[in-house]
Amino acid sequence: MIICRLAAVAGAVTVAGLVPALPAEAHGTPTTPISRAAACASSGVDSGGGTRTGTAACQAARSANGRPLGAFDNLRLAGVAGNDRRIVPDGELCSAGIPAFRGLDLARDDFPATKVSGGQTLKIKYRTTIPHEGSFRIYLTRPGYDPLRKLTWDDLGSKPIAEVTDPPIRDGAYAMSAKLPDRAGRHLLYIVWQNTSTPDTYYSCSDLVFPAAARAAAPAAATAPATADPAPSRTPRKAPAKAAAVKPAATSAGPEAAEPPRPQSLTPVSDKSQITLGHRIVAGAIFVGLGVAAWAAVGGILRRRRENR
Repeated sequence: MIICRLAAVAGAVTVAGLVPALPAEAHGTPTTPISRAAACASSGVDSGGGTRTGTAACQAARSANGRPLGAFDNLRLAGVAGNDRRIVPDGELCSAGIPAFRGLDLARDDFPATKVSGGQTLKIKYRTTIPHEGSFRIYLTRPGYDPLRKLTWDDLGSKPIAEVTDPPIRDGAYAMSAKLPDRAGRHLLYIVWQNTSTPDTYYSCSDLVFPAAARAAAPAAATAPATADPAPSRTPRKAPAKAAAVKPAATSAGPEAAEPPRPQSLTPVSDKSQITLGHRIVAGAIFVGLGVAAWAAVGGILRRRRENR
């Protein structure tokens, strides 16, 4: 009996020594920027230790779920081995296709979000309830992403904006960062945490809010302010219009007023003067002829009178 008990104790010690080497449940999710799971799950937390489960989006997520959401740090799949795009279907990226989290896939623009800006180096705190080794792939939705449509792999592009392996743990969270490219409006930060010492891969969606498109276009607005545009634009438009209206009138009136007199004052007047001159010559010749004839007649009469005397 003693020998059997010793063997049992030895066996128990041996098994206990092997437990750490067995796959452990490495749990975690981002709390900065806050993920949908951290905000909406029944045990949800944010970086300040509070909860946001009462927001309209979280209530809608729980309603769509049909049951309470799963534990905020347990959104994981086993055996994915990097084949995320093949195993996690489009439209179910935020839940990873897990029924206990399907409410997180709702296409809404009012989930708890973090305000950011393009070019910012975003500090990420990925809370870990059970630390483990692994790598993080961080994606950001592409320009033009519509938060009112369910997330697809195409929305994330082909490459992550950052990849981090075994980041340090500070205050119970993996500490890492990623530089954000320029975006406008609401977007999703999608993080895939693939464990290397367990077969598990974790997924998370964190809502981000970039400055709106109107603010992104502010430089153009500053160059030509909307409030200042109407006045300057109206004045130049009217001035050229008036000048254009006056110039054609002056130009068209000039030739029309100057050219018609030329044929009337040159050609017709020239013809009339030639006709009048001809008439005068003929009339003069007739007058001279008549004068000569009259003089001859008078001379003939005077000669006959002398002869008769």
